Amino acid sequence: MFKILKKEYLANNIWLMDIEAPRVAKSCKPGQFVIVKMDEKGERIPLTVCDYDAAKGTVTIVFQIVGASTKRMAEYEPGQSFMDFAGPLGCASELTEMTEEELKKESILFVCGGVGTAPVYPQAKWMKEHGIDVDVIIGARTKDIIILEKEMKKVAANLYIATDDGSYGFKGNGCDQINELVKNQGKKYTRVVAIGPMVMMKFVSLLTKELGIPTIVSMNPIMVDGTGMCGACRLQVGNEIKFACVDGPEFDGHLVDFDQAMRRQVMYKTEEGRAMLRLEEGDTHSGGCGNCN
Repeated sequence: MFKILKKEYLANNIWLMDIEAPRVAKSCKPGQFVIVKMDEKGERIPLTVCDYDAAKGTVTIVFQIVGASTKRMAEYEPGQSFMDFAGPLGCASELTEMTEEELKKESILFVCGGVGTAPVYPQAKWMKEHGIDVDVIIGARTKDIIILEKEMKKVAANLYIATDDGSYGFKGNGCDQINELVKNQGKKYTRVVAIGPMVMMKFVSLLTKELGIPTIVSMNPIMVDGTGMCGACRLQVGNEIKFACVDGPEFDGHLVDFDQAMRRQVMYKTEEGRAMLRLEEGDTHSGGCGNCN
């Protein structure tokens, strides 16, 4: 059992929890995720890791209430426990695999939206701990739904807030803020990391392709088992079929077929939609093993 040590309401039906999970905390790296299951009959819920502390044996998760399972999860209190807390899953951020000398040559901009702010935080924190300055944009519709601003200020060299309605910070979306920094302020970035809703990552990637800035995105399609067997998180990346849970979640944003991913996200929710996907995708419909039905 995995005990809840802390629970905090952030904003917009978004909750933060610290979970006692020593083995997971010891192995975590920025960019990875976990799958949580509340009890024997509970749904398997994939969640990106917001933070981890190997010494304390804790992992921080952030989730938004979007259905019955996450609503029930939000009703859990400190002292209660999850039955399963599997992880870390997926591949760590490619930034963590680079040498310090390589990182010092980079000028990195993180762009996050909504709950995507949570998985950006451990990456920005990791960079700060390794002496690398990064810029961060947090984008939101309005001021009231911004999360983790205080925490992000501690790890970002420059934090930019962009709100669609202009209620806080820069008036505009994340793409508008990128244009402001690059075109109007003359900022130069060697790499952008965008994490948030698929449509947001799509338009950031279109813009950075135009600007000639290599871009990483963290894909968050539907996942079932998290081990590459079910095929739910199938993606088209360039000329290759990838599975977000085992090949990602990070991919080259300029190669991801976002339109296909968003269409698939909708279709996979119904039995009829899944049947159509099986027909359309043929042998590549199944999971990463390539053999399951």
